[in-house]
Amino acid sequence: MEKHYDVWVAGAGYAGAVAARALAEKGKSVLVLERRDHIGGNAYDCLDGHGVLIHKYGPHIFHTNDKKVFDFLSRFTEWRDYQHRVVANIPDPAGGGKPGWRLQYPVPFNLTSLEEAFGKEEGKKLGDKLIAAYGAEKKVTILELRQNPDPEIAALADYVYEHVFVHYTMKQWGQKPEEIDPNTTARVPVFLSRDDRYFQDTYQGMPLEGYTRMFEKMLDHPNIEVRLGVDARPILKEAEGPIIYTGQVDELFDFKFGPLPYRTLDFRFETWQDRDYSAPGMPYPDPDHPLRGGGFYQTHGTVNYTVDRDYTRITEFKHLTGQDLPGVTTIVKEYSRAYTGAEGETPYYAIINPENNALYAKYKAEADKRPSLYLLGRLAEYKYYNMDAIAARALELAEGL
Repeated sequence: MEKHYDVWVAGAGYAGAVAARALAEKGKSVLVLERRDHIGGNAYDCLDGHGVLIHKYGPHIFHTNDKKVFDFLSRFTEWRDYQHRVVANIPDPAGGGKPGWRLQYPVPFNLTSLEEAFGKEEGKKLGDKLIAAYGAEKKVTILELRQNPDPEIAALADYVYEHVFVHYTMKQWGQKPEEIDPNTTARVPVFLSRDDRYFQDTYQGMPLEGYTRMFEKMLDHPNIEVRLGVDARPILKEAEGPIIYTGQVDELFDFKFGPLPYRTLDFRFETWQDRDYSAPGMPYPDPDHPLRGGGFYQTHGTVNYTVDRDYTRITEFKHLTGQDLPGVTTIVKEYSRAYTGAEGETPYYAIINPENNALYAKYKAEADKRPSLYLLGRLAEYKYYNMDAIAARALELAEGL
């Protein structure tokens, strides 16, 4: 039998680590059980063999308007000022004067994107029309634009739908767009602004020493014990007192109602070394070429491939971290597919629809039979959370225990 702890926490990612620290500071003794061999959950980062700080489970960029969350996290890290910018990379139908010439423009598709895609004059005309219809600085979903009766706006919407949204969405989710929950679709807007940043939150940045170091400091408290490489489920059966569970809720109950569907990701990390290569007249990154000037593979931290390629996007970590490594860089290509539950797979995104919500409700009802069990996080609650939102939820839960 385990010794007594005031609270048991399954998972040492954002949800579990934030909750554990908040509870420890209330005087609670907390045992954190983590299945992986590291803390940090999917935000875990580490140095690769070339000294590049990589995000093992895909890029994580912190942003929030929640001052309480920002202040809490700032106790455990300084921040590198980083404003994330994303571009879509597509084949240029006009050719650009060279075979294989490609276009890229800001994502979310905005007023700058309009002028780059349609030319300055036509793009400005369309932008003015959109602002008149929806208002400046507004974000309008692609599906909303497609329903507009104005033929020019509808034609624009069809262009954005085809070149930015539909193929990318089908790669990401393995579904037709109309099959996807509207809350997911709403995350791909047209932004009636010239603000090219991917996020407009008040607080944005990257932990100066990385996410893992931030979580190490967060979990460094005399009231917290962390065990790695441990399956929490057998231990929790004997636990007395509140349990915060951040893992898969269907797995917790042995899939008794069937598995909840997810999307998983395959990551292909590539390290590129400087070969003194340059391509005059090629202003945009091409994945078939080695490094650009300054030792960068591409012009932005993340480039989305919204029309072609098997992968959804490429992220170059040096843009995010600010590391000064001029002769080498590491990128990651992301491939999305259905989660099967096979060993080594990670469930990343819940597939939100009425059928899956009904299945989750059965597991939630099962969890509710145990009043001391608290479900917390993407996997336990079968929903999408940004990092700041799950931190806020964890703080709220801890305050109530």
